[in-house]
This record gives sequence, C-alpha cells and structure tokens, in this order.
Amino acid sequence: VQLQASGGGLVQAGGSLRISCVVSGRTFSSYAMGWFRQAPGKEREFVAGVVWNGATTYYSDSVKGRFTISRDNAKNTLYLQMNSLKPEDTADYYCATGAGWVISTAPNDYAYWGQGTQVTVSS
Repeated sequence: VQLQASGGGLVQAGGSLRISCVVSGRTFSSYAMGWFRQAPGKEREFVAGVVWNGATTYYSDSVKGRFTISRDNAKNTLYLQMNSLKPEDTADYYCATGAGWVISTAPNDYAYWGQGTQVTVSS
C-alpha cells in the first residue's frame, strides 16, 4: 500500500490551499481515510477523517468550519481543502488509512501513511 501526498506550499494567512493524497495497492473505496498533521516539536494530531463513501466526515475543533475533507474513489484520491489558513496551521500534513471502516482520531490506529506534505502559513 502506498500513499502519495502532494500540494503543500507557502501561503499567507487567510489564504487557501488544497492538498491531495493518491492511494495505490489496496481497495481505496472500502476504508475510512484521515488527515493528520505534525508541527515541529509537537505530537502528530488528527485533522479530519472521512468514511468510505464520503457520507460522514469528522474534524478537529481547531479546523472545523475552515477545512473540508473529501474523496474521489474513482481516482483513488483523498483531498483536504484548507481555507482561512492561520500561522498555527503550519505543519507537515499526512494522509493515512488502514484503521478500518470508522474514522479514528488516534494515529496508532492507522497502518499506512503517506510521506507528508509541508504547509507553511506566513503571518
């Protein structure tokens, strides 16, 4: 199973960015997916999750109302649309799968991880 994240970059506060994650090597459409992030010196934290068909999503309080997670099962791709970005959103963002059918907020529940894409928000 391989996950390839992309789309990170440098953006000003208040701006938007969309990151993507392409999954190969497993049946993408069958499992929940999640986005996590890790800032320097901090623990990896849950950002957003989506069930297999996109019908249910879940967000951390820190991004709720600003970020939107979605998936395109035909393209084996997971997305995270990030709006109204803040400097505190600066981190490496990771996509993950392998926790099963439900959305889990615990990093240890996920078996497969992408390599991370860096998002930097300047003030």
